[in-house]
Amino acid sequence: MNFIDNVPSTQNEAWGFIGTMREHAPAAWPIAMRGIAKATGEPMESVRAFLDSGSGRHFADNVLNQLHAGEPLPQAIQKAIDRWMTWRIGTKTSKYHGIPRGLPYLTGFVIAAAMHEALV
Repeated sequence: MNFIDNVPSTQNEAWGFIGTMREHAPAAWPIAMRGIAKATGEPMESVRAFLDSGSGRHFADNVLNQLHAGEPLPQAIQKAIDRWMTWRIGTKTSKYHGIPRGLPYLTGFVIAAAMHEALV
């Protein structure tokens, strides 16, 4: 079985991606989970940690901006993924979050969320 076939549930229903997406959350969650896992190559549990984090809330803001611009939900999520994969971790973000400089933003924050979750 491909690792993107099994979508874990959120562990943070009040905040992060789910809390920000509100009524769109049930449909958006599996699309975002699979799309981010595919784009970053990271496991679903790491993607779940990212979407449940404060960074997941910021990612959801990008999705909502696309929805408000008229994009259908799957395309809104893909555009947010593409945007976050285009941005690169800079020196300031690297120092502040401990993410290696130069990684795609989405990949870096997915990895960072998984590492943070493993520590707490």
